[in-house]
Amino acid sequence: MDESSLNGAMDRYACGDSAAFRVLHAALHPRIFAFLVRLSGSTTLADDLTQETFLRLHRARATFAAGGAVLPWVYTIARNVHLDHARSRRLRQEERLPSDPSLEPLDGRGDDAEDLAIASQMAHTVERVLASLPATQREAFVLIRYEGLSVQEAAAVLGITETAVKLRAFRAYEALRAELGAARQANDTKQHGTADPAKPTGGEPRRSVRRPRSGGPHGA
Repeated sequence: MDESSLNGAMDRYACGDSAAFRVLHAALHPRIFAFLVRLSGSTTLADDLTQETFLRLHRARATFAAGGAVLPWVYTIARNVHLDHARSRRLRQEERLPSDPSLEPLDGRGDDAEDLAIASQMAHTVERVLASLPATQREAFVLIRYEGLSVQEAAAVLGITETAVKLRAFRAYEALRAELGAARQANDTKQHGTADPAKPTGGEPRRSVRRPRSGGPHGA
């Protein structure tokens, strides 16, 4: 669904058209759920927070400005739901985001299984780095990189300037790039080894020694 149609559905819902909620839920639920998974690191928790987000959307529907953009508005609600939960208690470690089965290595051998194993490792690296980032950087990066919001829209969601959004997202990007670069280098080392084939192994390089020819000290 394009954004103009989505905004129109929200306008109708704000004016009392209850049937428009089904349209909004079908279009927004996957995006809000994915957004909250990336913020919380937990599919179980994200499911609960997504339900709370739609409950708050319903309660606040009359405050939606006619002709406004629904995506920044609903992302703001979802973010506030996550922040309220984070303030109430620490996130449980056992609720960490599980591995995506589609990225797990296959049982067989060959290039396909190897590629999938590398992809799985990279996915885990991204997950780990995102979880370790400050919440401010993670939110900015996720909104722009994964949710597809513009810098202006992300700034509206986060309540900060566009410059601040760019800076936070850039710092998150740099952290991810550094970790992914290190992971790729480790994979290359594991696959191809560290030894330089142009250099001899096993100690100092050999030096050529000139031996005197037979026939006297001055040669033949």
